[in-house]
Amino acid sequence: MTAPTTPTREGLEIRLEELKRSFGGVTALDGLSLTLAPGELVALLGPSGCGKTTALRIVAGLDEPDSGRVVVGDDDVTDVPASKRDMGMVFQAYSLFPHMTAQQNVEFGLKLRGRDSRGRRTRASEVLELVGLSAHKDKYAAQMSGGQQQRVALARALAIEPSVLLLDEPLSALDAKVRAQLRDEIRRVQLEVGTTTLFVTHDQEEALAIADRVGVMNQGRLEQLDAPEVLYSRPASAFVASFVGLMNRVPCQVSGGRADVLGRTVATLPGSVDAGSGAALVRPEQMSVSEAAGGADGTVVHLSFLGSYSRITVARPDGTELLVQVPASTVPGLRVGSPVSVSLLAGELLVSPDLA
Repeated sequence: MTAPTTPTREGLEIRLEELKRSFGGVTALDGLSLTLAPGELVALLGPSGCGKTTALRIVAGLDEPDSGRVVVGDDDVTDVPASKRDMGMVFQAYSLFPHMTAQQNVEFGLKLRGRDSRGRRTRASEVLELVGLSAHKDKYAAQMSGGQQQRVALARALAIEPSVLLLDEPLSALDAKVRAQLRDEIRRVQLEVGTTTLFVTHDQEEALAIADRVGVMNQGRLEQLDAPEVLYSRPASAFVASFVGLMNRVPCQVSGGRADVLGRTVATLPGSVDAGSGAALVRPEQMSVSEAAGGADGTVVHLSFLGSYSRITVARPDGTELLVQVPASTVPGLRVGSPVSVSLLAGELLVSPDLA
């Protein structure tokens, strides 16, 4: 992969201000406010029906908010038609014209904007090279793989040099290997071009890998917006903790901003219960296991070898189970039925007020 270069243009700030949108009696957006810095890539992540696609469609001008504003740079574009918003979009469906070559598909938007034929050819060649498809410029959609077609769709969106790039689940129709490759390619291109980008996905790995910041949405609201590593390690709510990554809910007692969890006392993160019983939210990699010489904390009931790491399910005497993820090299002697000790590695945890 080519290293990112200096952006070819400066991106614009995007502000979503108190957006509300309902469909019948269903609230899709409930006062969503979000600011994207110039040149930033923000991913909106969440379950189906959380409002992320509605937000993107409102930014694109394909839907209208019941209230609130969309501001791009210094311009309020809330009432501006989609065709006048200077935005590039890439959807899940490639939507290429089957009777056009890759080059012609990329030139199409430029033709609509009145660019002369020589300028269209030059610009299309530039963006096809940017996405690594110069050698395929004369191919039709049916002659290209899914990943290549999506690269053409990306090149077509970038060819018009939009002030904003909108990506709506662009990788979900691809197989896992191609999805990972194209995900990295989109990020490389976005960094090189410098376009402010809103990326909508339901795939948490995709969001964490590609974005400067990730926003987790739930029932039309933004639960948390943070850098990927902060979102993962310091979730602001039980919903975020459970939705992003794997999570154990371990019964514990809280007092004075500290929780007793798996034989250790650790600090609680903001948003935790103040006192009494709760459920500590513990990532699988925040624990370790070892064969128990004496009193065991539980018994191995399932063990999965996943290459560089292993996932171990430990059944505890109280009937609960723990999912632990450790380097594969640390568990050579463990097998189903092995009595084990479980140690907590985390120094601070979010404690939810319920065990459900």
